[in-house]
Amino acid sequence: MTSADSPSPEARPTPHRRLFWYTIVIAIVVIALDQLTKWWAETSLADGKRVPVIGELIQFLLVYNPGAAFSIGTGATWIFAILAAIAVVVIGLLAWRVGSKGWMVAFGLLLGGATTHLGDRLFRAPGFGRGHVVDFIDYAGFFIGNVADIAIFGGVVMLLILMLLGIRLRGGRGTVR
Repeated sequence: MTSADSPSPEARPTPHRRLFWYTIVIAIVVIALDQLTKWWAETSLADGKRVPVIGELIQFLLVYNPGAAFSIGTGATWIFAILAAIAVVVIGLLAWRVGSKGWMVAFGLLLGGATTHLGDRLFRAPGFGRGHVVDFIDYAGFFIGNVADIAIFGGVVMLLILMLLGIRLRGGRGTVR
């Protein structure tokens, strides 16, 4: 291959642009897993039965959550739809700037979780912008969540660790920018 055949530096994606696309792939995987498991829960748990997974510690139980975590704000579902939309946009913009693999994974998890929650709010019953999130993983009666919740929690934990370690958004160590 001659130098004339090699792509110009402008044609090659920059490292942070490549990481952005990996972020999108992680988000798509989270969305697919979340929606597939919700479909499974709605078809397998619709009769109200509890399915023990790890005794009473982890069980499957189908619920429709109009609120946020712990069913907070059940009368403000449309507000959660707006907040999820804002989160998707902000995470997407930040992910475009990412230069660290750790931040890439964290943003992918957050973007996937926020996007699938937004989709639930927009397209599930009882109506547009008021949809209820499908939850089915019961954690000892303390909290009932879904795969998106696990991804969001994991993404937040990763962000905290990255910040504590001083890993920058664009890579390297120092203060987060």
